[in-house]
This record gives sequence, C-alpha cells and structure tokens, in this order.
Amino acid sequence: METVLKLEVEKQFVQISERVKSVDFHPTKPWILASLYSGTVCIWNYHSQTLEKSFKVAESPVRTAKFIARKHWIVCGSDDKFIRVLDYNTTEIVKEIEAHEDYIRSIAVHPTFPYVLSSSDDKVIKLWDWEKDWECARIFEGHSHYVMHSAFNPKDPRTFASASLDGTTKIWNIESSAPKFTWDAHSKGINCIDYFISNDKTYLITGSDDFTAKVWDYETNTCVQILEGHTNNVTAASIHPEVPIIFTASEDGTIRLWNASTFRLEKTLNYGLQRVWTIGHKKGSNQVAFGCDNGTVIVKINGSFGQDAVNC
Repeated sequence: METVLKLEVEKQFVQISERVKSVDFHPTKPWILASLYSGTVCIWNYHSQTLEKSFKVAESPVRTAKFIARKHWIVCGSDDKFIRVLDYNTTEIVKEIEAHEDYIRSIAVHPTFPYVLSSSDDKVIKLWDWEKDWECARIFEGHSHYVMHSAFNPKDPRTFASASLDGTTKIWNIESSAPKFTWDAHSKGINCIDYFISNDKTYLITGSDDFTAKVWDYETNTCVQILEGHTNNVTAASIHPEVPIIFTASEDGTIRLWNASTFRLEKTLNYGLQRVWTIGHKKGSNQVAFGCDNGTVIVKINGSFGQDAVNC
C-alpha cells in the first residue's frame, strides 16, 4: 500500500530578502526566525506577513540562529566566531562569547537540558551550558575538516550526531570528548544531518556535496536508501515531525519531497529563489519553511496517508 495517497503543497508566505542561511519556527508564536548572510536576524510573523523584529547581530554572515523559547532567547552563530544570545522581548544581548577559532556553521538546542551545541570550521563541536553562565562544558574533537551540522538524538538525549566535510558522520556522547563511532558516509563532504523515528526504530539522514542524501539505520550503521536526483550539493535534509515526508534541499534550487516509508520521490518544488540552504518545521504543524539565496518561503503540506505511515 502506498503511504502517501495524496500530497498537496500550498504556498503560504514568501519574504524576499538577502541570502537566508537558517530558519527556525517558534514553538507557540506565529514566528519564523531567519538568519541572513548580511549579519542580520529577522523574525517574521507569517500570520500577519509582517516583520516582527530585526536585529543586526554581526558585520559578518550569521549562518545559524535558533529560538530558545523557554528562555525567550535567540542564539546565533556567525562568521566572526561569536555566539550571541539575545532576548527577543527586550532585544538586549544576554551573552556574547568568542566561541570558536573559525566560522560557526550550526547550532543545536537541546530539547530539555540547558545545552547548546555549536559546530565550526575549526573542526570541533562545543557544548555550552547556559545554566552555568554559558560555560563550555565539553569540546568534541575528531573531525578532520569543517563540521557543518550537528543534531541531538530524540530517543537518547545524551547523544548526538555530527556531519563534516571530511565525508564522515560521527556519533557522540555528551559525556565524552571522543566519538562513539564513525561512518564513512559519503564520497564528498556532508552538509547536514537529522534523526527520524520510524516504527520505534531510529534512523539518520545525511545530505552531501556528492548530490545525494542517504538514510541510515542507526542500530546497524548501514545505509538503507540513497536519495538521488539533485543536480548540485544537498544543503539540508530532514523529516517532518507531523507528516511522513523527507525533505531535501539543494544548491540546484529545488526542494524534493520523499515518501519516508517507501523513499519514493513524491514531489519537486522550485520557488525561483535560487539556491536553497535550510529547512525548518515544528511539532504540531504541517508547515515547512525554506531559506534561499533570495528569501524565505513557508508552505503547508496537505496529505492523506496510509496505515503504514512513518510514526514521526
């Protein structure tokens, strides 16, 4: 039986801007956070389709920004090597840390612990504890090239995965500076990594400069599917928390939607905003956001799904 019986994508919001390097939904407010190559971070209200707030964070690109909603914060990482934490109500800077020796590529916020991971071109990942005044609690070393992305394991909150331009994925425990194990995952650099759960099993998805995304069985360390079709680097890959669709985004300007059960390509999107850099979504919503060279798009995924749908 086909998992996806009917799939419709409704464009809801388009905001033209400078290059968008990351997007993040607020969990309760109708806000989308976009970090820009220009050094600015914007909060757009996608209900009223207006600019809620704008912060000039740095003179260099802000490649990553996330909400920490339980603290009313935004945490940003930029090419000037700084992590900056802003209170989005008062717009004040809560903390400013010279965090790395090179560009900061991504930030991951732990769902329950007071932890943030930062990944950098200096080849290391750092764990920050905001309850200890943003102390660097641990440095994770082992990659031999830029660390592009990291993600916490939703089933085991003390572990996380990382993706690097050295072509490997590493799995880490937050209590050890050395990786638990390493996968030689792609023939070229890896730009992104995400977890997803299907039938109580844990999988990972990676996206690479080899133009493919791969789905990995976390328990057996094996690749179970290669998602092929992009004609340039895969910049972002993730599964939606509400609908059983894998999204891949690419410098070819397209977003591809894959059946998370059969891995069949269901739909290809192109909004004419040039290269696509990032994907955002949130629990409890079937919306998805994409950040591109020329702006941000939010779409709504409407679908009817069969009984064998992925439990995500």
